[in-house]
Parts: sequence; structure tokens; C-alpha cells
Amino acid sequence: MQITRAADYALRVMIYLAGMPPHARASRAELAEGAGCPRQFLSKILQRLTRAGLIISHRGNTGGFELPEGQRHASVMQVMEAIEGPIHLNLCLDPAQSCDRQDSCAFQTVCADAQDALSGVFRKATLADMARRSAPGEMPRARVLHSA
Repeated sequence: MQITRAADYALRVMIYLAGMPPHARASRAELAEGAGCPRQFLSKILQRLTRAGLIISHRGNTGGFELPEGQRHASVMQVMEAIEGPIHLNLCLDPAQSCDRQDSCAFQTVCADAQDALSGVFRKATLADMARRSAPGEMPRARVLHSA
């Protein structure tokens, strides 16, 4: 299993925004450069994060992207699910899928335990905590486009 490039970029951007002062905004270009992500690809990621309510998009001269104060403590799981949807380590753990071996499969229990452990770690890790632990220069600090 590997975290997708989209989820990785989304987490980089969200940690970056969590490290900015409240009500500060960063441009798409700035976020793309800081995350090392192509702008067009980042646009799709930012749309998903906006639809999920994790960020706010502002248009115009003072536009940019902002992390609402209530989302500073969003979890890695919330970001991952906004980009990838629900996490299932195996098809047998997806309620929408059916498996005729589910009742007799010993591996299904192992997968369920692993998924529970991974989900627990992802739910515990918050953007605010990761922003505090970020190394200086990991993603350059945003210049404030707008501050309320």
C-alpha cells in the first residue's frame, strides 16, 4: 500500500496552510511551488479540499486559499478521505463489496486489524500538530495575501 501522490500533495498543502497565521491566504501558485506540485494537478486537489470544507477558496485580487480556524485540528484521515474517499486496505473491508469467503477467511481479520490501526494513527495526527513539527524551510512560509 502506498499513499497516492494526490493525497501526499494535499497533506503538504494542508500542513502549510495550518502553519500560516489565522485568516492568512496563499495563492495557488505559491502552494504549487511549495508542494512541488504541477499547478493543474494541484487545482484538482484544491477543488476536492474545498468541496470537503477543509479549505476556503477566495477569488479576486485578495484571493487565495485559507484554512478555516476550525480546520486547523483536522486529521490526516479527513484529508486522505477528502482526496481518496474511504480507506479500505482490502476489498473485503469495503461494505459496498461482497466476498463469498468473508466468513471463513483468516486474512480478513488481519486486514481489519491493520486497517483499524492505520485509521487510528491517521485520525490522531492533526494538521496543527504537524505544522508545529515541520522543519523550517520544508515548505516556505506563505506571504500573507490577506489577513482579517
